[in-house]
Amino acid sequence: MPDAALAQDARATGAARLEQLWARGRAFLGTRTAILGGAMTWVSDHALVAAISNAGGFGILATGSMSATELDAEIARTRDSTGKPFGVNVLTMHPDLHELCRVCLRRGVGHVVLAGGLPRLGDVAQLKDGGTRVLAFAPSLGFAQRLVRGGVDGIIIEGAEAGGHIGPVSAAVLAQEILPDMRGVPVFVAGGIGRGEAIAMYLEMGASGCQLGTRFVCATESIAHPAFKQAFVRARARDALPTVQIDPRFPVIPVRALANAGTRRFHDFQREVIDQYHAGEISKPQAQLKIEQFWAGRLRAAVIDGDVENGSLMAGQSVGMVRSVQPTAEIMSELVDQAIAALAAAP
Repeated sequence: MPDAALAQDARATGAARLEQLWARGRAFLGTRTAILGGAMTWVSDHALVAAISNAGGFGILATGSMSATELDAEIARTRDSTGKPFGVNVLTMHPDLHELCRVCLRRGVGHVVLAGGLPRLGDVAQLKDGGTRVLAFAPSLGFAQRLVRGGVDGIIIEGAEAGGHIGPVSAAVLAQEILPDMRGVPVFVAGGIGRGEAIAMYLEMGASGCQLGTRFVCATESIAHPAFKQAFVRARARDALPTVQIDPRFPVIPVRALANAGTRRFHDFQREVIDQYHAGEISKPQAQLKIEQFWAGRLRAAVIDGDVENGSLMAGQSVGMVRSVQPTAEIMSELVDQAIAALAAAP
């Protein structure tokens, strides 16, 4: 058989295998692929979410600190841009959580991702009773099992390689811990994924799909400032570092971002606030709150205003695989082609 025919046959085999591996994820999401776009505050707006969904993926709106009115308008804009399925990410600690959920139900959002902590059973029930599928993040097998018992329809496991606020365990380890024992609901893997070969690997391990955020920051449709995108294009994996906690009495959730003057300032800021506490100028809760609020506004300064020196350049370690600014459809096509090639080459 000629080489071209052999290659074509191998690709067909790889494509068929891919369809088989992520069939459950595609059915759960209602999409052509089981690739989710990670919800990134200030980045995952209606334009990027619609572009991901139109390209066959599953876009997810990031509510961040949106009000219910703002979310309602953003869902409407997304609907104006795509007729494909998409989801909404809501933080469990948001003061208007219940109203945000009601907006999602009123707008007929098919999937809601509850992020930022263990969701309350009442919140899960509210969404499910309204016909919405609920996903949540699990940092361990026990946590995942608890979520399923609480009625969650799907699990996302996100490794420490991801950008933004992170946990301590890598995606590869979490996948090995959780996937073999979590068959009752679809599980999606996130964190450090930048190529289709990694998607194929996690699918073969038992995942129903994968979630990517950093790769989509530099999509043509992304609202991110050109300076923000160029910082990603220039960066390598080793440049995306987690912030350091300098005093164990003041726990800080690590944030992975590209190192710049802002991250260095955060270290100094922690010391200044702790010194204020020791001097009796502020209470411990006040000190902890000041430390946690440091990044408020700094992400927007980088993403929207382009202040890449003092703003927050939240990025996953997959930033090293971001080579250029590309249309979302092109990124999606590359990921799928890479996954097919990897599966075609497997025994």
